[in-house]
Amino acid sequence: MHSTKSENFYNRLKEMHNFAEIYAKQTNTFFCLDPSITSVIITGLATYKDQYGVPLCPCRNFRSEKAEIELNYWICPCVSMRERKECHCKLFVQPNDSSASETQKISLDTIYKNL
Repeated sequence: MHSTKSENFYNRLKEMHNFAEIYAKQTNTFFCLDPSITSVIITGLATYKDQYGVPLCPCRNFRSEKAEIELNYWICPCVSMRERKECHCKLFVQPNDSSASETQKISLDTIYKNL
């Protein structure tokens, strides 16, 4: 682990890792073929969860994170994922998408390597 990150952050990272694996199974979606993409997205979710208490989409640029949180649209899983199974970040990929892997699991070690 990287010593510059707080223990709270690592707890959020484990939460987001667990959430991602469970949600992928529940929605019959898969992680990206490139595990570094999955790792970076899970890390981004954990960062927002650590800072704001909610996993705001790390793939968007926001003028105001607090305003976006109030709107509740881009909190993962975002509205487009919940309604149409469309994940802008490619964390949750449809099985017929060319960027989909065949796995709904990623190790914490893989995520740590991409921090």
